Amino acid sequence: MSNQKVIVIGGGITGLTAAYYLQKEAREKGLSIDCSLLEASHRLGGKVQTVVRDGFVIERGPDSFLERKQSAARLAKEVGLGDKLVNNTAGKSYVLVNGKLHPMPGGSIMGIPTEVGPFITTGLFTPLGKLRAAMDFVLPRTAPGKDQSLGQFFRRRLGDEVVENLIEPLLSGIYAGDIDQLSLMSTFPQFYQVEQKYRSLIIGMKQTKPAKPKNAAQTKSPKGQFLTVTTGLQSFIDAIEEKLNPGSVYKGVKVDSIEKNEEQYLLRLSNGEEILADSVVVATPHHVTQAMLSQYPFLEPFKEMPSTSVATVAMAFPEDAIKRDIDGTGFVVSRNNDYIITACTWTHKKWPHSTPKGKVLLRCYVGKAGDEAIVDQSDEEIVNVVLDDLNKTMAINEKPDFSIITRWKDAMPQYTVGHKDRVEFAKKNVAEQLPGLFLAGASYEGLGLPDCIDQGEVAVDQVLQYLAKKAVTN
Repeated sequence: MSNQKVIVIGGGITGLTAAYYLQKEAREKGLSIDCSLLEASHRLGGKVQTVVRDGFVIERGPDSFLERKQSAARLAKEVGLGDKLVNNTAGKSYVLVNGKLHPMPGGSIMGIPTEVGPFITTGLFTPLGKLRAAMDFVLPRTAPGKDQSLGQFFRRRLGDEVVENLIEPLLSGIYAGDIDQLSLMSTFPQFYQVEQKYRSLIIGMKQTKPAKPKNAAQTKSPKGQFLTVTTGLQSFIDAIEEKLNPGSVYKGVKVDSIEKNEEQYLLRLSNGEEILADSVVVATPHHVTQAMLSQYPFLEPFKEMPSTSVATVAMAFPEDAIKRDIDGTGFVVSRNNDYIITACTWTHKKWPHSTPKGKVLLRCYVGKAGDEAIVDQSDEEIVNVVLDDLNKTMAINEKPDFSIITRWKDAMPQYTVGHKDRVEFAKKNVAEQLPGLFLAGASYEGLGLPDCIDQGEVAVDQVLQYLAKKAVTN
């Protein structure tokens, strides 16, 4: 029997995962599957990029992944990076409100209070704001089932102050979005589930909070909940690529269109070539996917799905350039400040391996939904704006040794209200009209590295089931 041909389109972490596990399954189970990966750019990894310079390890995109979502660490170990995985240092983090840094209240989970003491004593909220948040104890549950914005859900339960001074800076930072537009069911459905079960969000989060380890008090540097690779996340991408079959990766090759051709798919490429495939995994951003399959009206909603532009600004300094240091690993910025930056990580404290001794590495973020103009400014203008903002909270008396600015244009897909239904509608129609073609990636069911890896693994299962069924019927 001739080999069944599978094409994975898109060489970000989702597509890489799909290609890696498909080839592994074929090898280990002796399956007649030939799997190739096509990537339009000249490198793999998508937003995962690392600069190693003068002893610094600087991430241009994501800097880590959640340890409790185990698929990323598992894959890193599989490709030989287990000994290079390291947790972040769990230092103090802050919220910048009305020009002042406030420590994150102890016991808060994603901004939801679970301990009364820290919440009562914090200067983040007025007495009236605290009283309004206490209404959560008596308010009824949300009407079941219907999607709503994160902002609507949290404002109803905890009031505007808690939302604007704590929840919004934390949650919108993850998605670079507007929480009054972002979908509750597609971003944090667990909060809805907790509220439905316990009625009070505060009581529910307290009940479901994991217990502190008994020896936590004795630990000098408590481990954080994130993991990264000491050699940089780019080395994770490179390690996966090295495990792929020789000659199975094609870079600089764009797929212009995908057409159903009886029981196969015809892929027309930018170099004029055509490929026939038995199954296709499309792991590209939603607007690219829609353009490749523009003849199918059920993918039209992806044309309208917004994406936000952001930029990261990494700056290296000698230690003595920071005249007023802060005890912590970073801060997020509430929108009630006249600041351009949305967050700042003291990378040298959060990830000590990233910075040589005697040096400091600060990584700031600019750009958010509705305020993206800064991303188009020159490097010099961005650095000056960021330094101006930083000097409102800490004294930095010189220019950085060097800075690395990375612009991510239309790179953050926005899961607006109704997103889950739109994705389900698209995937249902794809299954019915395009059997053997599967959608996966950050545009659909989670932006983080583990979420994308999970989607890549699901796509592998779907491809294998489809090909096995096809082999039987033929």
